[in-house]
Amino acid sequence: MDWTHLLAFNLTLLAAMAAPGPAFLFALRQSIAGGFRTGVATGAGLGLMAACWTGAALLGLEAVFRLVPWAYLALKIAGALYLLWIAYTLWRDARQPVSDSARPGAQAFWGGVLVNLANPKSVLFAGSVLIVIFPAGLSLASKALIVLNHFLVELIVYGLFAAMLATPPARAGYLRIKHWFDRAAGVILAALGLRLLLDR
Repeated sequence: MDWTHLLAFNLTLLAAMAAPGPAFLFALRQSIAGGFRTGVATGAGLGLMAACWTGAALLGLEAVFRLVPWAYLALKIAGALYLLWIAYTLWRDARQPVSDSARPGAQAFWGGVLVNLANPKSVLFAGSVLIVIFPAGLSLASKALIVLNHFLVELIVYGLFAAMLATPPARAGYLRIKHWFDRAAGVILAALGLRLLLDR
């Protein structure tokens, strides 16, 4: 493995992060509603779990899921139900003050972990990307470097995202449309949860 493999992986990772999904939407809402620290804590949780999925793929969890489909199904159902729960709470609390609706501190971190834990398809995506980009027979040190690299890329991206969205103009704009934004976010997350639940 050399730096060109990591570069290709990082470019693929950035493209995947830019695609709207549960993690992107959750980070966006948390950063605007809770401010910079909440956004960074959320991003750290999202990044840690995403990196763990990459590590699991490197260690062969993708193959385990293919051999034991009920394990993947159980994790997928649990993840879909969690996304539906987040959607419900966003809809329910849409009219609540921001201080009551954003997850602060450690809650933000663990919320990020759970959102990415709720998407076991990540390990299948990681497995397919890793096979294409990296050479076979990677050492344990190389695998650890890939996982650490993944976490750092996600942390940097979500940190920049939080810094941009936690500005006073962004927060003021969010407060003006909080009710509608949270309801829309709830609908989108519910749709993503249902898609995960029903996807074969």
